[in-house]
Amino acid sequence: MSLSALSRNLIFRWLLSIVLIAFLVGSTSALFLYLLNAVTNYRQQHLVLIYLLPLAGVFIVWLYQRYGSASQGGNKLVLAEFKAPSAVLPFLMAPLIFVTTLITHLFGGSAGREGTAIQYGATIADQFSRFLPGSAEDRRTLLSCGIAAGFASLFGTPWAGLFFAIELVGWRYFNYKRLLATMATAFLAFYVCNIYGNQHTHYPQLTDLPTMWSWLHFGSLLLAAAFFGCTAYIFIQFNSYLHQAFSFIKQPLFRPILGGSIVVAWVLLSHTTRHIGLGIPTLVSAFDSELPAYDFAVKLILTTITLSCGFKGGEVTPLFFIGATLGNALALFIPLPMALLVAMGFVAVFAGSTKTPLACAIMGAELFGVDVLPWVLVACVVAYVLSGKKSIYS
Repeated sequence: MSLSALSRNLIFRWLLSIVLIAFLVGSTSALFLYLLNAVTNYRQQHLVLIYLLPLAGVFIVWLYQRYGSASQGGNKLVLAEFKAPSAVLPFLMAPLIFVTTLITHLFGGSAGREGTAIQYGATIADQFSRFLPGSAEDRRTLLSCGIAAGFASLFGTPWAGLFFAIELVGWRYFNYKRLLATMATAFLAFYVCNIYGNQHTHYPQLTDLPTMWSWLHFGSLLLAAAFFGCTAYIFIQFNSYLHQAFSFIKQPLFRPILGGSIVVAWVLLSHTTRHIGLGIPTLVSAFDSELPAYDFAVKLILTTITLSCGFKGGEVTPLFFIGATLGNALALFIPLPMALLVAMGFVAVFAGSTKTPLACAIMGAELFGVDVLPWVLVACVVAYVLSGKKSIYS
């Protein structure tokens, strides 16, 4: 076979792989969004399920011990494989994280979903390395495509999905070929997910914002961003501390019993479920309704407990909740519109916790409108700087 024929064959295989990855990941995200909404609604209609949260956690830990020992690393395993490719990600990682995240939400754990999207996206994409040239660079391209496709399709933000993949693994790993492949997969997965119906959460579009270029407004922006950055730092440190604390319980099956019982106890004592699960209703209401000033702190504590003791999911949607409700509380004394502070907090705490400021700023523009971009960009960069060197993925 001639050299040109080999090149055409390779290009065709890459194009076909990108299309198939986008289709599979976008379809998986659509199914995941549908089921996540279904289990959340079912839990709210049958609150007795919350009492079973500790037992659900035991089942999740047992499931990973029995069938998913090679998948225990989660997002850290994905990043490790990207930076030092060795073995193809075990396919079982995708269904395991998919199912166990749904179980966590069905029984009332305080968790998110981005970790799930990263893992099933990367796992699905990595399987295609069996059909393409097996170099480390090819595997890196596939993994970046899967990460971007999962994020873009799950949150409905293709540009943010692209830049999230870039910032997550590091700019130095990207050349123009990997950039184009990752961008194409992110946008195709986003469109595939929407074919099944637009299941993404919709937020207010912010227009008629005050000018940022006044001493009062810019100073207020920096003050709010400092709060967001410090909160991201607290989340990272508290999450790390609780992981260490739960590790003192030598039998992993006992950890979710303790952690799940604490979450159940809070629900019983507070007589509210707004701090468990994704918390989307509270997140949406933060833009136009005054909320209890302690909401962000409760969500921070419950989320770190849930994810540290063995339940599965992600941190990002809880970080949206934490940042948005903190922004809502800051509106009590910072002279900026409440909705603007909520939008800034929504993405800035996320930016500080994941060390992806550009992706988060772009996400803010995709979710809330382009007018908010200058505000969220400054907030994300400041939060990134003030939140320390560690991230939730390190």
